[in-house]
Amino acid sequence: MKTIKLLIAFFFVSVYLFADVSPKEKSALLALYESTNGNEWTTKWNLDQDVNSWFGVDVENNHVVGVSLEYNNLQGKLPTELGDLEYLEELNLGFNKLTGNIPQSIVRLQNLKSLQLYMNQLTGNIPTQVCELSKLETLKLYSNQFSGEIPKEIKNLTSLKVLHLGSNELTGTIPNEIESLSSLEVLCLLDNKLFGSIPKGIGQLQHLKELILSTNQLTGTVPFELGTLPHLDVFMVSDNQLDKEYVSVVGQNPPTIMKLPSNEEEGYATEFSED
Repeated sequence: MKTIKLLIAFFFVSVYLFADVSPKEKSALLALYESTNGNEWTTKWNLDQDVNSWFGVDVENNHVVGVSLEYNNLQGKLPTELGDLEYLEELNLGFNKLTGNIPQSIVRLQNLKSLQLYMNQLTGNIPTQVCELSKLETLKLYSNQFSGEIPKEIKNLTSLKVLHLGSNELTGTIPNEIESLSSLEVLCLLDNKLFGSIPKGIGQLQHLKELILSTNQLTGTVPFELGTLPHLDVFMVSDNQLDKEYVSVVGQNPPTIMKLPSNEEEGYATEFSED
């Protein structure tokens, strides 16, 4: 009886040790490898080894839950098969040489919490499919060549804490729908071609710590409502076409925004402490 129990135990241990991800998920990873010139990666995958050993791939319970390949010289386009990694929670491909569009198949990554594609050469619109990833907490697409407007469907990302779309070629106005992102802590849209006024609804984002809207074509005045945000530590709206040139504030608990002097007023500074 003891021998049988030992054999059974050995069987389950062996299954655990040698288990691998599904063929579908492995094929998706291989498609990423091939479409981004894997042979030229800084750290390559040994395709003869188990997926569990592949650089930047995090596997839990035989499913791929993380792919982090930043600074790894990925070159090429993101494959449609990326959407087959349905258990993926984190995708970080920042600081590479990716081109083309974000594939619409990304909508299938319904477990995704972090999408980071910053510092690449991606083009096209920000697909509305990204806005259907309801568990997303971090969205960093800065320093690419995205164009078009920020999709109004952004309002669906109610779990979002970080939204960084800076240094692209985005046009249009800042959508009022951003006020629906009640968990947002960082909103960075600097260095785009956004115009129109700053939405008053941003003043409803009670968890907001950083608001960076510099280097756009925004007009009007800074909404009074922004002065009520209790946790705002970083405020930058310079290099726009606002009613005056507001100073940039970086510091712990800065003074009320509506009391800030402009660059032309006496007492100009770039950092403030609490009154």
